[in-house]
Amino acid sequence: MGMFTRGVLVLAACFAGLTGCASFSKDGGFDAVRADAGARLGRPIPSVSTAAERASAADETAVLLAQPLTVDDAVQLALLNNRGLQATYAELGIAEADVVQAGRLPNPRFGTTRTSAGDHFKYETSVTFPIVQLLTLPLALRLERRRFEAVQLDVAQQVLRLGLETRKAWFRAVAAEQAVRYQEQVVEAAEAAAELATRMAERGNLNQRDRMLEQAFHAATAARLSSLRAEAVAAREWLTRTMGLDADNAGYALAERLPDLPSAPPAVAGLEAFAVRERLDVRAAQRNADAVARSLGLTKATRFVDALELGPASVMENGEATKKGYTIGIEVPLFDWGGARVARAEAQYRQAVSRIAAAAIDAQSEVRAAEAAQRHAWEAARRHRDEIVPLQQQIAEENLLRYNGMLIGVFELLAGARDQVAAVSAAIESLRDYWLAETALREAVGGRLPGNAASSTGAVASTPRLAQRFHEE
Repeated sequence: MGMFTRGVLVLAACFAGLTGCASFSKDGGFDAVRADAGARLGRPIPSVSTAAERASAADETAVLLAQPLTVDDAVQLALLNNRGLQATYAELGIAEADVVQAGRLPNPRFGTTRTSAGDHFKYETSVTFPIVQLLTLPLALRLERRRFEAVQLDVAQQVLRLGLETRKAWFRAVAAEQAVRYQEQVVEAAEAAAELATRMAERGNLNQRDRMLEQAFHAATAARLSSLRAEAVAAREWLTRTMGLDADNAGYALAERLPDLPSAPPAVAGLEAFAVRERLDVRAAQRNADAVARSLGLTKATRFVDALELGPASVMENGEATKKGYTIGIEVPLFDWGGARVARAEAQYRQAVSRIAAAAIDAQSEVRAAEAAQRHAWEAARRHRDEIVPLQQQIAEENLLRYNGMLIGVFELLAGARDQVAAVSAAIESLRDYWLAETALREAVGGRLPGNAASSTGAVASTPRLAQRFHEE
């Protein structure tokens, strides 16, 4: 091996030492995802990549499905079983492979040429090294590491999004099933009222118009029940999909009712600044801009000479001693001076910086909108809980007293009961809307509400049991 070859190899070894040993990590970048997403969801993020981890996930899934699911249970099931999320984790492996590849020394290139004329022959051999790639190796490695960090943030964002979507799906599914159960009681009461109206009409105590009104109300409530059941099935299947459950596990039970309304909406100062600081999409935009900036430096460094190869060469001819020397291959910037590549990289950097500003502005606006929506949703739910439903309950009780005292007729009693039905149905919807708004606010600020301590007070009034009263008439 000649002095020139040894010099090139020493140079390559020096660059290898400067760039560090780029190799695959034990966690594949998942620990950073677990830390970011886990802190925002308030729970550990499970890994389901090995056979042992999959078996553990199956056992935990069976335990959770054996009892009525809470919202936290649903989120945990999604993290354990959602196949789309598992596919997203593969992005980590792809990005880390790019990092490892960027840290590998480029292979030398071997070339040989043989020519002959009669008995005369000539061999030319060369081994060349890509010098530009060696020189830019540390910068390229740092660039790929930045991109890997951006991918980690993006994957963490996907985990967070799945957790919040599962929360929304759970609230919708529970509210839908709660509405169905309430509507079933309404249909039962309406059926009893229709039967009572029919009997009274047969005895001549009720005109046909009033009888048909009760029958129409019964038919309308039954039709409404059919619609609510369809909505409940759709909401439940959406939840099933987000949790990643197959048909064998789709028969799970949900909690019977939504969580109670907090005594006051969370009031936290500085949510806009908190969102800009904590949101993963803003941090990912910042990392991306940094990576593009480094890429711009690499592009400028290689704008004129993007291909430079240098290495030892030898020539052997028959009857003569082998001649040794070196070979140089260089790209001649005759037509392309690299200006377009630099302009493209500069435009990409300006684009990345603008995206940081756009992400920050969007985050602040989304927080303001979500905070207002959550506050108004809480006020609407509170009025239903503390004013509308209790007043309708009192009116129904007063009507029942007046009916027992023969001060009003049965159909006046029924009219009051219908108002109570509408009030309770609206209360269920308003409570659902509050929890959806609360989840939207979590999403807007980056997955967690700082200092949020929501107390659970109040409850939705139970359904009036009018059917029994009508059956007794």
